[in-house]
Amino acid sequence: PFTDVVTANLKLKNPSDRRVCFKVKTTAPRRYCVRPNSGVIDPGATVIISVMLQPFDYDPNEKSKHKFMVQTIFAPSNVSDNDSLWKDAKPEDLMDSKLRCVFEMPSENEV
Repeated sequence: PFTDVVTANLKLKNPSDRRVCFKVKTTAPRRYCVRPNSGVIDPGATVIISVMLQPFDYDPNEKSKHKFMVQTIFAPSNVSDNDSLWKDAKPEDLMDSKLRCVFEMPSENEV
């Protein structure tokens, strides 16, 4: 297993009536490709994020501690520079969700 790219999709929905900026962080950035890893979601809109695990040598004894965090903040009306938006954000304005990875091995008849 894990000799090919494995892709999972993450669906983010903005239930609010304001635009929301998001970004996705991981504890294992060399193992994953996340597209898009940041962006803006319009009110009521949904965005699909592809999380691609890159091929690697799997060791069943190694405990996976891979985690992801999706951070969001309401977009200011003049959202031009995303980098400074996140740098200058007050902690009380940020919302985050943490996700833990679980590697599921395919059963014998799926291999």
